[in-house]
Amino acid sequence: MQLEFAAIKRAKKFSPNHIENDALILMRTADELIKLGAKVKFYDEEMLFGDSIKENFIFSMSREDDVIKKLKQLQKKGKVVINSPKAVKNCFRENVTTKLMVYGIPYPDSVIIKTNDFDPITLSKFNGSKVWVKRDKHIQHSEDRALATCDAERNNIVREFGRRGIKKAIVQEHLVGNEVKFYGVRGTEFFHWYYSHENFSNIKLDEERFITLARRAAETLKVDVYGGDALITPDGSIYIIDFNDWPSFAPCRDEASKAIAKMIYRKAQFKLMTPETTFVSEETKEVVDIEANFN
Repeated sequence: MQLEFAAIKRAKKFSPNHIENDALILMRTADELIKLGAKVKFYDEEMLFGDSIKENFIFSMSREDDVIKKLKQLQKKGKVVINSPKAVKNCFRENVTTKLMVYGIPYPDSVIIKTNDFDPITLSKFNGSKVWVKRDKHIQHSEDRALATCDAERNNIVREFGRRGIKKAIVQEHLVGNEVKFYGVRGTEFFHWYYSHENFSNIKLDEERFITLARRAAETLKVDVYGGDALITPDGSIYIIDFNDWPSFAPCRDEASKAIAKMIYRKAQFKLMTPETTFVSEETKEVVDIEANFN
């Protein structure tokens, strides 16, 4: 039996400076699935679709709220969606901040605030320090993330976010050290990392601990196809500073697409063998339900 997959493209607005790279990883994954004997049909994220997706297996780079809602409806009907709608929402920066801090994964000290109604006193812990100001969801423009070097600049950036219609922002401490980019596929051996910039040679990276931490973050956020950034401080401490659903995998696209396709194909086969099982149940296994914190 030939497995049929729907591939959901990412809207250009969610691919700042990565439009071609995001398109390529989706196409390469589809090519690898076809090599495994599957059939793949592409859909544009901008399309408003309901039951128009006939395929039972969907792999999606979607980040549009309306599309995520529709994919969630399809998932409830028994379709397999990777990354799942819940996982994509977990990767909104507000949710990454909340979940990683709650589950004890090292993360920079951060405060979530409303941009149009915030009291600078709530940010007093950062007074006199450099901080990052980031929008609460996915980055769409370079202005959605900014480094503030003083308190006045920080407050002005927050207010500018509000004027741009961004309702919430994350104010996050600025850490100094080696920045590392990483890419992974949950449930596989695939993991790729590299230094974002020229690294401080005197800072030692415990690679095994770093990979374990990144994979723990993926498990916490329930993200199958993921990437992110980490910061290694001079004392060797490791912090996850950013986490994303389905990045472009530009430095390792060929290897990543093979791992992603095999993982997707394996999940589809498992679903066929156990039709009563849905992958929605996997997302409800957490001991502590903090979903209310994300509304």
